[in-house]
Amino acid sequence: MRKVLICVFGFMIMINYSYAHTPFCTCYDNGDGTVTCEGGFSDGSSAAGVTMLVVDKSGKVLIKGKMNEDSEFTFKKPNVPYTVIFDAGPGHVVKIDSKDITE
Repeated sequence: MRKVLICVFGFMIMINYSYAHTPFCTCYDNGDGTVTCEGGFSDGSSAAGVTMLVVDKSGKVLIKGKMNEDSEFTFKKPNVPYTVIFDAGPGHVVKIDSKDITE
């Protein structure tokens, strides 16, 4: 009986991984004082409604918002170094440092 339970548990874990999807987010400088980020998931799922944070080096939230219906988020570029955080929940977080955001 114990071996059967272990096999069933292992099978359930494998099924869970087959439904996994990896988040992605890219940001670019619009050249007009704003930054636009686009996001989604490797399985083609929309990122609409995903929480977006822009934080400074100390972790203070400078801007908070959500991806729109087109899975985009545009914000005014802060005057300090910052990090953009795409937060779709545990295991689905992408962080982008401002130095990696270019036109």
